[in-house]
Amino acid sequence: MGDEHEGDPGGPPYAECVLCREPTEYPRARKGITLCPVCEWQEAQRSACSG
Repeated sequence: MGDEHEGDPGGPPYAECVLCREPTEYPRARKGITLCPVCEWQEAQRSACSG
């Protein structure tokens, strides 16, 4: 599976995931915690089962 953000010189600088440091789909200017799609999905799974 290729990284869709690599080799995209025209795109905005993407923020790093705070857990795995992979590029996210959010720009660096976004405030708060940024997660990549994989970590975001895993966090949603953990919080859904923590009840």
